[in-house]
Amino acid sequence: MERTLAIIKPDGVVRKLVGTVIQRLEQEGIRVAGMKMIRLTKVQAKGFYKVHQDKPFFDSVTDFMSSGPCVVMVLEGEDVIAHYRKIMGATDFKKAAEGTIRRDFATDIEKNVVHGSDSPETAAFEIGYFFSAMEVG
Repeated sequence: MERTLAIIKPDGVVRKLVGTVIQRLEQEGIRVAGMKMIRLTKVQAKGFYKVHQDKPFFDSVTDFMSSGPCVVMVLEGEDVIAHYRKIMGATDFKKAAEGTIRRDFATDIEKNVVHGSDSPETAAFEIGYFFSAMEVG
């Protein structure tokens, strides 16, 4: 079984899409192995997105991610990283496939409702950033 980190971003929480996102995951056979609601500080958001610190969007994405509560989840399943990324859709919602979360609910490239790890190495870092071993079942 593979694990990945999923985040329902502040725009998804504010727009009351938490249940909808979780329902889509469960309908796809993905197991939620850990979940909690958090509110990142700007410093915590910068730590999470440190891989992007030299990119032009770094300040705006860390401002956005610290602007309200998020739901962070550990997802589990066979090939779950690729499976979840397919369900999310492309980062640019205008290029996302029909029926994906981002195509259905995103309002711009940053406010695209969800985040997901892009590799096993990234997933290990991201899960560890938010969860202890006791919080994941």
